[in-house]
Amino acid sequence: MAHLRLLRHHSLHCDHNLALLRLIAPFCSSSAPIKPVAYPVKPKEPTGEETTTQHQAPKQEQPTSSSGRLGTTETLDLLESLKSSPSPTWTREEARFMKDAPVITPVSYAAKVAPLPEDRVEERQEEIEEKERQEAQEQLNREARRMEPDFRMRRHIFGLQEEEKIPYPTLIRVEKKPQKVAVDLMEAIRQVKANAKRNFVETVEAHVNLGVDPRRGDQMVRGALTLPHGTGKTVRVAVFAEGAAAEEARAAGADVVGGDELIEQIRTGGGKLNFDKCIATPMYMPRLSKIARILGPRGLMPNPKLGSVTSDVSNAVKAAKCGRIDFKIDKTAIVHVGLGKVNFSEEVLRENIGAFVNALLLAKPAGLKKTSKYAGYVKNFTLSCTMGPGFPVTVQSLSAAADHYSKLQVK
Repeated sequence: MAHLRLLRHHSLHCDHNLALLRLIAPFCSSSAPIKPVAYPVKPKEPTGEETTTQHQAPKQEQPTSSSGRLGTTETLDLLESLKSSPSPTWTREEARFMKDAPVITPVSYAAKVAPLPEDRVEERQEEIEEKERQEAQEQLNREARRMEPDFRMRRHIFGLQEEEKIPYPTLIRVEKKPQKVAVDLMEAIRQVKANAKRNFVETVEAHVNLGVDPRRGDQMVRGALTLPHGTGKTVRVAVFAEGAAAEEARAAGADVVGGDELIEQIRTGGGKLNFDKCIATPMYMPRLSKIARILGPRGLMPNPKLGSVTSDVSNAVKAAKCGRIDFKIDKTAIVHVGLGKVNFSEEVLRENIGAFVNALLLAKPAGLKKTSKYAGYVKNFTLSCTMGPGFPVTVQSLSAAADHYSKLQVK
């Protein structure tokens, strides 16, 4: 492309010279012939883009005719020689007008970002702080080296001993105890009896974790039952009644019987009570509001749902004496209840536990619907003594004990 451009520029220059000669020919004498003069083409100054190329195409001498114009044959020969010559390195400006020009790979340079003033301030601040730390550490080291001879001298003169270096306390990961595997009911009873090693007769306790929400009123679990073989301890019963009902209570074996005078004695007694169960007739329930704050927190307040508010005082007293127990879930949806003593036989304890499981199923909330009687309701059942470890019990053995108790009741 550069050769063609140079050739075109040379031919235009020669035509311009011939036109000037024709204009000035009449004014010149005929004795002095005028010869055409061809001036060399002034080389073009290279641009910035052309200087970026590594090699420039070599300039070839262009043959000219006597008139300064290239002939047709010479032009064709020049074009053939240009085609046969090796391809030159094109500039970006020339490559824009070429059809089959070689692809010029774009060059990209990494962006240079000047540091911001605040970054420079932080760098200087970090350097200053690091320098201050190093100076402080060097000063401490110099002070330690200066004081070391004095310490050695004092230990040598006074016979001082170096203080024992106590290691820095570290946190020790608490190892979780492996969970116990649920066992059969009879095996759990044997384990409980074997682990009761205190100097008093311990109580066999049941702790049941239920799958209910105690904050909801429709999922409250509470009830009462009479154990077939009793609880194994003496129960003192107080009855709030008067007249014929009071006489019946005394005949049934009630320990404390009274009316308004008993209420006043409890209210002014400073919280001291000498009974374990309370039974009241319906007419005395409004009067018990005076001592509700004393009986309520201890679980002694008579309740119609538990059978402690009744007109049949005689049977209520006998049931309480025979081992009637009340149960209710706490804030964590767990029921705690005592079901006998460790000196009971294994079969007696099994029947008491079966009676409790049966009463627990009867107290199941109606809104808690599951495919099974126990699924979703009884999460785990643990049996233990008063001061012994607990042993989880399988649901299958509990269901068998409850069914056995139901068959005994039918007979």
